[in-house]
Amino acid sequence: MKENIILTKKDRSVNGTMHLTGSKSECNRALIIEALSNGKVKVKNISDAADTVTLLDVLSHKSEVDSNNSELKTQDLRLVNIGPAGTAMRFLTAYFSFRDEEVILTGSERMKQRPIGILVNALRDLGAHIDYTENEGYPPLRINGSLGQQQKEKISIKGDISSQYITALLLIAATLPKGLIVQIEGDLTSRPYVEMTLAMLRQAGVQHQWIGNSIHIEHQEFRETSLPVEPDWSAASYWYSIAALADEAELFLPGLTAYSLQGDSVITEIMANFGITSQFKDDGVYLKKEAKPLSRKIFDLKSCPDLAQTIIVVCAALGHDATFTGLETLKIKETDRVLALQTELAKIGVKLVEKGQVYKLDCSEKFIPRSVFIHTYDDHRMAMAFAPLALIIPKIEVEDFNVVEKSYPAFWEDLKKVGFEVEVSPLTP
Repeated sequence: MKENIILTKKDRSVNGTMHLTGSKSECNRALIIEALSNGKVKVKNISDAADTVTLLDVLSHKSEVDSNNSELKTQDLRLVNIGPAGTAMRFLTAYFSFRDEEVILTGSERMKQRPIGILVNALRDLGAHIDYTENEGYPPLRINGSLGQQQKEKISIKGDISSQYITALLLIAATLPKGLIVQIEGDLTSRPYVEMTLAMLRQAGVQHQWIGNSIHIEHQEFRETSLPVEPDWSAASYWYSIAALADEAELFLPGLTAYSLQGDSVITEIMANFGITSQFKDDGVYLKKEAKPLSRKIFDLKSCPDLAQTIIVVCAALGHDATFTGLETLKIKETDRVLALQTELAKIGVKLVEKGQVYKLDCSEKFIPRSVFIHTYDDHRMAMAFAPLALIIPKIEVEDFNVVEKSYPAFWEDLKKVGFEVEVSPLTP
């Protein structure tokens, strides 16, 4: 049975220190690099996010080996089930493609609905042996890495679907006999995530050339080093939204730096529009709410789509009719995040109107109910984006509180530290 969380907040003041888990984005890249380096690279500050724990288990050979399932038809074929971990699905598809191993790579029912054909086609072009076991273009995948032999050194891949496809290829590039040239077609969405990947590879001794839309990584060895993982800026974004909806807010987030590899660190600039100042000192960042009229009307989230739900909910709660662009990838995430936002925002009378690739908030009929139930759609970011509404709505009930374990397991406990009352309810409407 799914258990829900009921949130209340007696006042609109927040003050405290939050120690955030390591970045899931950084950590997942670091773990793949560590595995490819054959022990030369060591990861520090491993995240306790469920997605990262899943990936670590797979790379540590703690995932399931199914030798009895007749449908698999191969004795001792390794069955790797990554559940809802989308990053792990993309990274492991590339990782297993040229390893001396044959696996079935599968996931949750939602994962089986998330397309992966673009990455599979690119890997097949390189010489990988990958078959679909159910529906063409979607997991599960049967990957026979022992048959994979690099056929070419240059491939083209669309840049406006998912930067994780590109990252998956870049992570394995240095281990390929001929290296790899990735030619990016069209616009590159979530560019900071690709830059993060290349920066982490460089820390591990892997050099690259990025000229125009072409990224070239030659075959080369990793060097012995450690990869420290910074606290998660995506998790920090929820504290920025809490500060934005509070009347008074003073928060300290240790370990975060002004010069982060994480693209979501742009939340400092975005939330400055909502009167949230960010002061970096004492090996962390101090957040403070200051009175400031909100005037920014257009938010381009192309480089940071994981912040979309947080920012859109804040604007809706404040009755700010903002316009958003760069949301193209939201429909293929853990859920269709555009539809999920439209459905849940309607509960406070706010419309998110889609016109092509432009999305506009209409807050003209916004109201504040006494209580509201928020469906999460098995999406951790829906739960954490809507939870701050407890600052303006007397009672918020959030479906399936365990969903936050995917990226920020301590979220509900951390809310208690700043005065939120958190009660577990066993019933799902």
